Amino acid sequence: MAEIANAAQAAKPCSPCGHDHSTDGAGHDRKMGRLSFALIGGVLVANSFILEWCLPAQERASDISAIIGAFILACPIVYTAIKDVINGKVYMNELVALAILAALAGGNFQTAGIIAFFLLLTIIIETRTASGAQRSIEELVKLTPNTAHRVVDGVESEVDVGVLAVGDIIRVRPGENFPVDAKIISGESTVNQASITGESFPIDKDPGDDVFAGTQNLTGLVELQVTRLGEDTTLGKVKDMIMQAEGSRTPIVRIIDRYAGFYTPTILMLAAVTWFFTQDMSRVITLMVIACPCAIVLSTPTAVVAAVAAAARLGIFIKNVSHLELAAKVRAFIFDKTGTLTDGILSVVKLAPFGEVKPAELLRFAASAECHSNHPTAVAMQKLAAEAELKLSDVTDFKEIHGKGVEGNVDGVLCRIGRAAWLESLGLTIPARDASEAEGMSVVYVARENDVIGWIGFKDKLRKDAPQIIRDLRDLGIRHCAMVTGDRQSVAESVAAALQIDEYRSECLPETKVEYVEKIKRGATVAVVGDGVNDAPALAAGDLGIAMGAIGSDIAINSASIALMNNDLRRIPMLVSLSKQLRMVINQNLLVGLLFVFGGIVLSVFGWMTPIWAALLHTFSTLLIIFNSARLVRTGEELTLEEYVPED
Repeated sequence: MAEIANAAQAAKPCSPCGHDHSTDGAGHDRKMGRLSFALIGGVLVANSFILEWCLPAQERASDISAIIGAFILACPIVYTAIKDVINGKVYMNELVALAILAALAGGNFQTAGIIAFFLLLTIIIETRTASGAQRSIEELVKLTPNTAHRVVDGVESEVDVGVLAVGDIIRVRPGENFPVDAKIISGESTVNQASITGESFPIDKDPGDDVFAGTQNLTGLVELQVTRLGEDTTLGKVKDMIMQAEGSRTPIVRIIDRYAGFYTPTILMLAAVTWFFTQDMSRVITLMVIACPCAIVLSTPTAVVAAVAAAARLGIFIKNVSHLELAAKVRAFIFDKTGTLTDGILSVVKLAPFGEVKPAELLRFAASAECHSNHPTAVAMQKLAAEAELKLSDVTDFKEIHGKGVEGNVDGVLCRIGRAAWLESLGLTIPARDASEAEGMSVVYVARENDVIGWIGFKDKLRKDAPQIIRDLRDLGIRHCAMVTGDRQSVAESVAAALQIDEYRSECLPETKVEYVEKIKRGATVAVVGDGVNDAPALAAGDLGIAMGAIGSDIAINSASIALMNNDLRRIPMLVSLSKQLRMVINQNLLVGLLFVFGGIVLSVFGWMTPIWAALLHTFSTLLIIFNSARLVRTGEELTLEEYVPED
């Protein structure tokens, strides 16, 4: 089981049965070495039985074959046990090693060989199954090319990816994978982003769009400007998150770690008592073989690796497996509105100037002041100004006040754009207007010097899956669904009504969202869902923070517990369902493991089991745990299959 510790940096004290403790590139060679020992030793032990049955007169040859085979099979297990003892550690390895040595000392060479063969076979299977993190990283590394086509002064040359710098121009042809994160500067293509986002459908990319390392260019030749390299790329951060997730330990594993040091001495004492009262070495050997708790130790790590793999396939990346377990305990969800429950693409639907100001003048003035902002309202204003072919002015002394608005000098005139409450706090007066005019809209006010010259109304659209995921969450046992937004009450009220949200808070500043999260946390385990940029404080405040659309976003990956690499809301109930299934599978595994280990101990003490049957049951119980855990890998398959079905 120390290979689990290699993959997950977990359960090191529980590593039974001759597993190695290193994580370097020699891991594959060690696995192949163990397989070679198993094959050669197994053939020799089998040959001893064949000689015994077919050539009874060749008893000496049969014994020699069994002795050599048993020693070959025992070598990897005994070697690791001796190394543990030299290092001052006594784990489960010693139980199996002592059982094999006892069988050899008693002249039961065939028995020793069979025990060692099945336990070595178990180790190989466990190692292959449990080293999930290492294999995940290896698969991700394969996605990124080692070379790139760099373009300098129009001349293309093939260079190592390691020599690229931010700002370099590269060219990627159809069928090739992108070697780094970059922005398209010329050409159009369709890109398969499934390796990161879990989306089945390819995405169309145009000049100005971002592409990510490890994704595949499908249709067009594109030239790109490098924006991120190496570990700073989105793929690099995903690799780090996989290592963090599979390197973290669940509470159950920590309990096993705590008491593992007492387990082996207890079993050795029980073996000594059995020998004292029975003088039957066969019972002692059986006890030590069946007492090796591979199935119990594997119960959690194998399930976790399978669950993390399933989540990663869906574009759900988890920093710590304790967060995945926590998702099953969540009873309240708090959603941000813009960009989470809605598409986050605002459109200007009303220009309402005051006094003599013309609508075009209001838009030009506001869009000019917002030209350095990436806020959705700023993007919407600039888009409409471009469509209206308005010539925007330069802004100086630009300043963005988070959650309130922006200010700057446009044509030498101070301009402020933002919420009514913010402008009023600065001493400006908001002219009276008919409240029904802006019903269901998000509104920002525009002020020139000390006069408010008008307001601009925006509307967003609900995500099509939003109503269904709220219903799905309720079916999964979520008692409270709430929404927080910086928008006006009328907008928040209409969205909450459409989604049948239990509670909402409107006109929230970032600190107000945090206060609301803290309030709900007093009565329930809370998950906060947001876009990871404007909602970073609230995401960090929740028991569980889920960042939507985190692809390429450092803030999202850093602030949230879990990052969804696309904006598909269906991943959220799938995450809760996966967490519940993980908990169920872990409990099933532990029950089966305890039944086999402690049931086997009882049978061995009373002499109702032979050493060979103990080895067979040990292998069978371990395989049963592994295959039960592997069921989790297929979680969410129906989601990806649905994505292949074209819409009417």
